[in-house]
Amino acid sequence: MRAVVQRVRRAAVEVDDRIVAHIEAGGLVLLGIGQGDTAEDAHWLARKIGRLRIFDDSEGRMNLDARAVGAQWLVVSQFTLLADCRGGHRPSFIDAAPPEVAEMLYLRFVEALRAEGAEVRTGVFRARMQVHLTNDGPVTLVVDTPPRR
Repeated sequence: MRAVVQRVRRAAVEVDDRIVAHIEAGGLVLLGIGQGDTAEDAHWLARKIGRLRIFDDSEGRMNLDARAVGAQWLVVSQFTLLADCRGGHRPSFIDAAPPEVAEMLYLRFVEALRAEGAEVRTGVFRARMQVHLTNDGPVTLVVDTPPRR
């Protein structure tokens, strides 16, 4: 699994000209699910992201996690994070999980992030979405699950 995590002042997801989810200060997670990813990966990644200390303390240092500051999360599925652009000019998505598997693991990730004590909102799986955000910092991190042995 691969996640792009952005600290945001606000973020929203729009589908068919309608806002379906929005958050104020918190984090936006763009989540890509690959071939071979598992429920264990979803739990590991949710725990990692839920505990990332990317929010400022009273001294302006990134030293607090989302729970400490009452931040919200907005999670959006994005299979294009698994694109392979090394050959030619058209990205290959062969490494992305099939939609049925990806949706199940996406929902598992969302449940696990909620279990970390976070308020979580979501986009609409497989919908064409417009994601609006105001990046704070800017802080943008890429978090991958560990490779399998």
